[in-house]
Amino acid sequence: MAVRIVRLGSSRFEGEGTRIGTVRRPPRGVPKTEFAARNWYDVWFPNLAPSVETMKLGQQAKTPAQWVAFARKYRAEMASPDNSHALELLAVLSHQTNFSVGCYCEDEARCHRSVLRELLIEKGARLGASAQ
Repeated sequence: MAVRIVRLGSSRFEGEGTRIGTVRRPPRGVPKTEFAARNWYDVWFPNLAPSVETMKLGQQAKTPAQWVAFARKYRAEMASPDNSHALELLAVLSHQTNFSVGCYCEDEARCHRSVLRELLIEKGARLGASAQ
């Protein structure tokens, strides 16, 4: 059992389980009824996405210092009680079932999912192999 960190829209792993979209907005131009069939996500959970303001910081980050500023702000958002509880829940579930969380970004190193991976590890999650 484990949680995988994935790029939404990528092919699914065998036995991946439920795919959770931790994105601020649904995919553009895709009917809601086709999200799962097109490998976007089964469940939308924007609670773990950066706020719009923070998301823009990450998208505009060109230097390591700017990326660190984004990561610090996103971590602060995830430290709120509601988000912290959600991370704890996912960490516990990762020991009992397979599922994945992800975002659309091509490069995980410059995506909030890289920070989300760290946060889940810090909460004790069991991680599986990732899809890029």
